[in-house]
Amino acid sequence: MRSFGVTVAMTIVIGFEGSANKIGVGIVKDGEVLSNPRRTYITPPGQGFLPRDTAKHHRQCVLDLTREALDQAGIRPEDIDCVAYTKGPGMGAPLVCVAIVARTLSQLWNRPLLGVNHCVGHIEMGRLITGATNPTVLYVSGGNTQVIAYSEQRYRIFGETIDIAVGNCLDRFARVLKISNDPSPGYNIEQMAKQGTVFVDLPYTVKGMDVSFSGILSHIEDVAEVMIATGKYTAEDLCYSLQETVFAMLVETTERAMAHCGSEEVLIVGGVGCNRRLQEMMGVMCEQRGAKVFATDERFCIDNGAMIAQAGWEMFRAGQVTALEDSWITQRYRTDEVKVTWRE
Repeated sequence: MRSFGVTVAMTIVIGFEGSANKIGVGIVKDGEVLSNPRRTYITPPGQGFLPRDTAKHHRQCVLDLTREALDQAGIRPEDIDCVAYTKGPGMGAPLVCVAIVARTLSQLWNRPLLGVNHCVGHIEMGRLITGATNPTVLYVSGGNTQVIAYSEQRYRIFGETIDIAVGNCLDRFARVLKISNDPSPGYNIEQMAKQGTVFVDLPYTVKGMDVSFSGILSHIEDVAEVMIATGKYTAEDLCYSLQETVFAMLVETTERAMAHCGSEEVLIVGGVGCNRRLQEMMGVMCEQRGAKVFATDERFCIDNGAMIAQAGWEMFRAGQVTALEDSWITQRYRTDEVKVTWRE
């Protein structure tokens, strides 16, 4: 990452996101989201999405989405100051697809390029939309689960999953029940959980500041069919119980990080952060502590191009640019690897 001391009065950044099953192109101008279209690759019930097929979907959509984003924003390519893309973390083939498009447009339009950390994109979009100043961040998605706080130009990870992400846990359980992937398995589990009335005891695994979801997933996968067959529990009861358990684990570790940092704000980001029950549980904890909880809706919580554009905007204004020879992707690009030069 090179520094050029960029100082621009008005900056417009286009961002490309494609780390998982969503491809998005967003345009941001000085804290204003001008456009943010996206497409989602949806597979049949009971199936996940494979990297190769997901990348094919992204290739088919990305150019139309780019044109749509420009048209919605009412700008031309020559108005763009910087091209940002998701460098990682994420699925290899989809990430490469988006990186190639971003590199190509950067050269065609003769504009600087910026590789953005996916999680940092979520955080900066959350800060922009909610107005949270210095929150403890709970980042929850299909591929990531982290409790984060800013300190000395890094987003420090205070706790995380030691195996699978919470979103992956929910998605894989949705496959067991053959729950639809449209619009997303997590959303459909949330709706079914609202109808659950009987709580089922499930493994609860918090290890210090870290959490583990593989055991609870294995357990509920093993017993789900038998429980439902007996008529004692319904699929809705299992969805309700799973949600309550994993969200309680997340709230516990988030509160512990808040206590350590003396924080009075929580910001929930990532696709799972759209879940109203998670927001409600976090809100109860924050109210007891005299703190505030911040979250966004599905427009900005779910993977989108504008979040990459916003993080790119912050980075570009701080003088960061990615050299073409450094514009690779990194599937395991950790949040705390990024030097946050744009914050005090």
